[in-house]
Amino acid sequence: MIYVNSNPKKMFWLTLFSCIALFWFDSALKVWGEERTKSEDKNAKENAFILNEILKKIEERYIGPGFRAEFEQQSTITAMEITDSASGKLFVKRPGKMRWEYVLPEAQIITSDSNDLWIYRPEDNQVLIGKAPSFFADGKGATFLSDVKNVRKEFIVTLEGSDKKGNSVIKLVPKKKSTQLTEIRLTISSHTDTIDQIVTKNEYSDETRIQISKYQFNQDLAEDLFVLKIPNGADVLQLDQ
Repeated sequence: MIYVNSNPKKMFWLTLFSCIALFWFDSALKVWGEERTKSEDKNAKENAFILNEILKKIEERYIGPGFRAEFEQQSTITAMEITDSASGKLFVKRPGKMRWEYVLPEAQIITSDSNDLWIYRPEDNQVLIGKAPSFFADGKGATFLSDVKNVRKEFIVTLEGSDKKGNSVIKLVPKKKSTQLTEIRLTISSHTDTIDQIVTKNEYSDETRIQISKYQFNQDLAEDLFVLKIPNGADVLQLDQ
């Protein structure tokens, strides 16, 4: 049986009430949406301001002629479930000069004068030679340390938040897509404005984690520190072969 309301006046007021309720709900939803958009815009502006301040501080921190530091490195190949650890000393001179002296697990030197690159393995008495721009392309090898202002030029930078110690964490995505480097995460000390950790990933989810400590800034490092003098009798190979 179908019930039919025979009271037209009652039906009118029910219909009117429904229309008013629907109008109110639609208006409230619209206002909520506008307020949410305003809140998101405000948060985006605040994050952009904070990020800009972080970048300004590290740019000022690394503006000197050069620095030296110590590092610990952990590299993981995900597919093979292999993790290797290494440590040594780092020397950087602006612009573009870097020298990584590995001490453990075995001695090795990777050095560049920004044009040429040398990789020396004393145990094998072997030297690999190549061109730095090719080897360090798209931000590989943490080359931005030799000119931190390149971070803004070469990467899309976003604020990730902070770690348990209150240090800022920012994410870098190369503007030029590369299979060898898809993202970099930097942990910035809240006390010293130094880059204390660098975590890089490639498209295979392989990860390299570098912890940097014992910074010594404003170092006037010798130019020949970044040019390898090839030892007598060393086996010399080209990296592009």
